[in-house]
Amino acid sequence: MKRWWRWCAPVAVLLWLGAVLGFGAALKDQGYSQLIHPIALLGAQGIPNAQLFNLLGFVLPGALCAMVALGLRLRLPLKAGWPQRIGAQLMFLSALGLAAMGLFQLEPQQLRGTQTQLHATAWGLWWATSLASALLLAVGLRGQPEWRGLALAGPVLAALVVAFALVLPAFLPDGLSQRISVLAWFGWCALAGISGPPRPLAATLHG
Repeated sequence: MKRWWRWCAPVAVLLWLGAVLGFGAALKDQGYSQLIHPIALLGAQGIPNAQLFNLLGFVLPGALCAMVALGLRLRLPLKAGWPQRIGAQLMFLSALGLAAMGLFQLEPQQLRGTQTQLHATAWGLWWATSLASALLLAVGLRGQPEWRGLALAGPVLAALVVAFALVLPAFLPDGLSQRISVLAWFGWCALAGISGPPRPLAATLHG
């Protein structure tokens, strides 16, 4: 259990994939398409088993990736500067944004309804904080061999998250672009889990 954070992101992405594919298949006869329709439609009000999807597809994966951010913060150098510290906190907020998307259901009949607006806010929090976190961590961890992977590849993955979430839907089917964005985000979280020293600082200091 000394490296528990390594397993959080892989478990999270498996939960997410299982939920998206499984619940999506259940709605295939009703015209649901993984290429076209948004992920959140599976958890929208009025959709069968919507609350269960939100739990498995958003809340639990978000909570697991929040644990990755916690593990990252515990393994930062003792004299970590503000970019590393804030970067880890923003990763935590990004994970909370994913979880919050499952707490606030879409309202297909009321696109300006409170729940829909809160869902959209959580979505914005999710992608914006991931990009800011990756950039701050890259600046703060540069030149540290144990964090080289996160410092170099983290901003690339976060940029892919934003590109597929905001820009590339103009050229790709919305559903496909959104799913690639989320997978890139999980890749960033997984990278954070395997980067850095193998043990939290507290464990290191106490033997």
